[in-house]
Amino acid sequence: MAVHFSLVQVLLWAAGSGMCWEFSTLHCNLYSVTACECSFRPNLNALECDLARNLFGQHLAQEVVVNALRDFLEADYPSKPLVLSFHGWSGTGKTFLSSLLVKYLYKDGGRSPYIHYFSPILNFPHAQNLDQYKEKLKQWIQGNLTTCGRSLFLFDEMDKMHPGLIDVIVPFLGPSWVVFGSNYKKAIFIFISNSGGDDINEVALKFWRERRDREEIRLSDVESAIANTVISDREHGFWQSEIIKQNLIDFVVPFLPLRPHHVKQCVHSELMQQRLATEEDIVQSVADSLVYIPEDEKVFSSTGCKTVPSRIVYYL
Repeated sequence: MAVHFSLVQVLLWAAGSGMCWEFSTLHCNLYSVTACECSFRPNLNALECDLARNLFGQHLAQEVVVNALRDFLEADYPSKPLVLSFHGWSGTGKTFLSSLLVKYLYKDGGRSPYIHYFSPILNFPHAQNLDQYKEKLKQWIQGNLTTCGRSLFLFDEMDKMHPGLIDVIVPFLGPSWVVFGSNYKKAIFIFISNSGGDDINEVALKFWRERRDREEIRLSDVESAIANTVISDREHGFWQSEIIKQNLIDFVVPFLPLRPHHVKQCVHSELMQQRLATEEDIVQSVADSLVYIPEDEKVFSSTGCKTVPSRIVYYL
């Protein structure tokens, strides 16, 4: 677990130990003159360490997110909020990475009042109430940015969001708008979606069939395919959205499908978290119980690591 000090921290990766060690040597102002406002305590070294240990098979997501955050936090006066869009099949780590961002960006982690989570099913369930949702969402965003410019907004399941709703936040995402009473350009917005997963999987499968290293996959190999899928989906929250038209998303973050050895890593990690013995027969049994695709090649887990915790119980 990360240990936060009143001074700035340096992280050492202990070779061969698999543990992250932190020492107090730097100040949070390394990232911004006002980085410590609103209990905002960015610790990107610890974030990188945790990602390296616990986010399996996602070199692209790790690289893009950490670099984007580092560049964003180094600017005392960013030109616009940081806007990221996570894409990939369920179980590949989108929610997990989001939870680590919450943990390592704010002193109080998930208990911070400056983190705001939106779900279309929970917050915007009825299409007939779209106008009402728009007004409430706009007021919520502006009110919380007025309270804290360092707010983090997470929009889950964008592929289930009512088209047209999300455009109400366009004024808060760009470089030239003014929200009175707050420096809204320091905020972070993250959109999470399963859309584009098929396109990402096709690229990963192509690399596998060509016997090319998975780590050779670059953002340029998948970015345009994801964008085309999103803008052509009439049911997606970004359908005909000004957010897309005005290029307000800074980075599309792809999550690759998981190979069998990644699933085994997930099983090991889950057993350790539950303080259970990591017996290889259990690890293998859980991994073998998942469905892999394509059916004739069995390259990727169809559900990623999503069902691993429940299956461990069955095989204990």
